[in-house]
Amino acid sequence: MLASVGFAITGFGDFWGRPESSARWAVTYLPAGQLRKKGRLVRQVPVLVSGAGPVGMTLAYELAMRGISTLLVERNATTTRHPKMDITNARSMELFRRLGLTKALRSVGVPESNNFDVSWITTLAGHELHRFRYPSVTQWRDMIRERNDGSMPAEPPMRVSQVEIEPVLARAVRSHCLIDARWGVTFEELSQDPLGVTVTLRAEDGQTERVRCDYVVGCDGGSSEVRRSLGIRLGGQAAVMQRFMTHFRSDALTVLQRWGQAWHYQSPKGTLIAQDDRNIWTLQSRFNDGVVPNAAQPNDLLQDFAGCDFEYQILVANTWTPHLLVADSYGFNRVFLAGDAAHQYIPTGGYGMNTGIGDACDLGWKLAAVLRGFAAPALLDSYELERRPVGLRNREASRRHSETRAEIAGCYNADLSRPGPAGELARIEIGRRIADIGNAENESFGIEFGYVYHDSPIVCAEPNTDVQMSEQRYVPTTTPGARLPSVILRDGATIFDRLGHWFTLICSGTYPSDALINAAENFGVPLQILRIGDPEHEQVYGRGLLLVRPDQHIAWRGPDCDDPKVAELILARCVGRYNI
Repeated sequence: MLASVGFAITGFGDFWGRPESSARWAVTYLPAGQLRKKGRLVRQVPVLVSGAGPVGMTLAYELAMRGISTLLVERNATTTRHPKMDITNARSMELFRRLGLTKALRSVGVPESNNFDVSWITTLAGHELHRFRYPSVTQWRDMIRERNDGSMPAEPPMRVSQVEIEPVLARAVRSHCLIDARWGVTFEELSQDPLGVTVTLRAEDGQTERVRCDYVVGCDGGSSEVRRSLGIRLGGQAAVMQRFMTHFRSDALTVLQRWGQAWHYQSPKGTLIAQDDRNIWTLQSRFNDGVVPNAAQPNDLLQDFAGCDFEYQILVANTWTPHLLVADSYGFNRVFLAGDAAHQYIPTGGYGMNTGIGDACDLGWKLAAVLRGFAAPALLDSYELERRPVGLRNREASRRHSETRAEIAGCYNADLSRPGPAGELARIEIGRRIADIGNAENESFGIEFGYVYHDSPIVCAEPNTDVQMSEQRYVPTTTPGARLPSVILRDGATIFDRLGHWFTLICSGTYPSDALINAAENFGVPLQILRIGDPEHEQVYGRGLLLVRPDQHIAWRGPDCDDPKVAELILARCVGRYNI
């Protein structure tokens, strides 16, 4: 029979970023980290995260910064050496800023003065047809200061390879006292019961270990064993196309940056990604229907894309197959899915990892709130209801962006390489055509910032509110369920920097609500008060109260709240206490 599993709560302070010895609020699990099952001692942890890619590490760090001990396991022996992504979008950078990780992450990114340009070419030795110009991080910062109307992000995006980002996150999780991070450990199976989850892990030496958890999260990629153990299927289109990736080192800047720095150089033959704008590059080759990429030779692909010889050293080369899939469910009972385990996209738009970071931060605060005792387990039901619609929306956007690239590639013809006026005219015409078709995959700020959890059970949605969501244009709104618009305050900080670590009551040109404050105290919900009164900020937030969740999304808004019963209903809903 299982030993009693429970927890004790001591104090009610804040654990955000503090060492374990100074915590005034902590969860102590009983018995002391172990229980006896079938005559064997089995380790016990609050949360087990399977998969230490960027999503799994972000989730573990989110939990730890909220006072929850986590076991993080990764089947590979090291962080990845494959360049799986090359953009961390502005919304992800805002979420990393919450965790205090932006400085470390930017230290391994492309220099902040470098642009994000995307250029369509014939070959590197041929002609540039059209360049979509995008600001550098430095220019983004100027734009954020100058356009302080809620329409801008709190953080610029960042060009960085997953090869570089993972070691930074690995150092963060390894250094946190509440995270036990292990590489070379494989998730094998799990079983659930009303009290928790039992997981079997296997180390590289073949030794197995059984771990008892309150919750398990599968961040273990497209071939997720956690998803398989739950019997959850994927919906959408598998094997959309065949690709070949050639990751290489080269100092041949006269060839690779012939028209100056650019993040992507693109043609019908593929996309050349400048990973660091110095000497690390990735060519993602495209193939026409009927071509078997297994027969492709990376040397031939590089030479063909470049249109000339140049010196290089191949680091990694392999075929791969992108998918457009979303899981039918994001979890079951005490086990959840996040990142590629829940959704897989074509890289166009960079929605894979970035959607997963949103998953991690949404699920992380909810798990922590339940484990710390002030939220009901029903709060966790909102994870799928909020994040799966985002996953579906981003899948379709990724599809459209890929189709746009194919549409541009279809405009190419033999005249583009002709010498003389005829060739020049053909290149001018296709350049105009490319500009007209556009490059929405790098301009869809509505996709990044504009998603609204209007159907969430923990959001106090307003009846008859029509939420206009545009894929490309982000329109700041304080509609419940939306991300709080970001502004810079008088002291130079963004409003996100002044939010509490849990819930925040923003008082815009008005006084705090005693009823909401008392309701938070009664429910044990940590609530911070933030008063702002500048007229320019009232233009963004209106005049009244905004209740903001830990993930920077708005849970409720109103001109005031003086009725204690109404206040209790608002707070109860936000933490999943539907029986109040």
